[in-house]
Amino acid sequence: MAAPVKSMDKPPAEFSPLNFTSFQKKSRTKSLSIPGTRPSVQNGQLLVSSGVTSLDYLLGGGLAVGTVLLIEEDRYDSFSRMIFKYFLAEGVVCRHELFVAAAQDDPDDILQELPAPILDDVAIHRPGEQPRMSCEPQDTLDAMKIAWRYQNLPKVQSALASSSRFGHYYDVSKTMEPEIRQAAKWHRFYHPEHPPLSSGTHSPKLESYSALLKSLRDVIQREGFDLTAPLPKSRNILRVGLHSLGSALWGDDLCCYNNPKNVHALTSFLYGLRALLRTSLSVAVVTVPSHLIQDRALMGSITRLCDNAIALESFKGSERETNPLYKDYHGLLHVRQVPRLNCLASHLPDHKDLAFKLKRKQFTIERLHLPPDLSETVSRVSKGELAGAATAAAACSSATSSAKHLDF
Repeated sequence: MAAPVKSMDKPPAEFSPLNFTSFQKKSRTKSLSIPGTRPSVQNGQLLVSSGVTSLDYLLGGGLAVGTVLLIEEDRYDSFSRMIFKYFLAEGVVCRHELFVAAAQDDPDDILQELPAPILDDVAIHRPGEQPRMSCEPQDTLDAMKIAWRYQNLPKVQSALASSSRFGHYYDVSKTMEPEIRQAAKWHRFYHPEHPPLSSGTHSPKLESYSALLKSLRDVIQREGFDLTAPLPKSRNILRVGLHSLGSALWGDDLCCYNNPKNVHALTSFLYGLRALLRTSLSVAVVTVPSHLIQDRALMGSITRLCDNAIALESFKGSERETNPLYKDYHGLLHVRQVPRLNCLASHLPDHKDLAFKLKRKQFTIERLHLPPDLSETVSRVSKGELAGAATAAAACSSATSSAKHLDF
């Protein structure tokens, strides 16, 4: 008699080629053990924190090593510069090496403005915690005021946070102590201090990007970040911060003309940058003043040459700044592109309407949800319907001589 077939011999339904499974294939290769990094649960890629926990959540857990994050600057470069400093501050706290390049401000001045890390966990506000309810009479009246319309609606969780903590928290109202900052190893590239490589027929803007790429390549090869060469025993991560590429200060004319002469200068640099980072233990954050670039097709090419891309739309100087609906936020955040690394489907944010705000000590990204309309004249019918009903009632009352209510 044949032995009965075990139930496990038949593959379960979730392993069907037409269905997806929640099980992840465990990699046989041993992941690199570097401070300030962790492997991704989705594709096994080595991740580092951007310094903003809510941004790490949007990007699938953090920034993958060997990738480029593009930040489209806001109009006054206030909040994009803040994320840029968060990225560098996280590198200082994790003892990663830094490579800072700028054309407007000296890299030394940028490092002196890094936010101070919060080392006391008690002072950290965790997004999962709910604020304690107050027993003030005004709060009770407000709760009663919206109860009949909104008591059955689900509560909106605006904070973006992961179940596992990754990265550090920072206080933007204070600057990092000089002892912590000076302990970090970093490299600088200040564009005014680097003359053109040659006096040939090349454009100055091409020379500036070539000098920047050459300087970064020398640092990667000299400091042991190149994966094609034998790695040293003590491995580390190189964080590359490139501020405001494409601006006129870099000698580029993308922001000055509709048809720039060297339209492919920045795209060629980004192509070489991503090829350089793919074979090194490096991760880069690049900021670009996209609101000044007239050619939107060119901006699309710049976005596609980066792995991650976000855009900041600040309310400063616009009519939304005084709009009471947006009083709790300082701007909108748009996710332009997410990475597709070692996987068929990329990680997509679970919410498309995102906003950011700067608190007294912290910069956060949240889900955008507008407050309910609590005006006294709000009803289930519009004002137009009320006006039409009033007109019809007046016509009916004029047609009858009785002062009693009409029977319908």
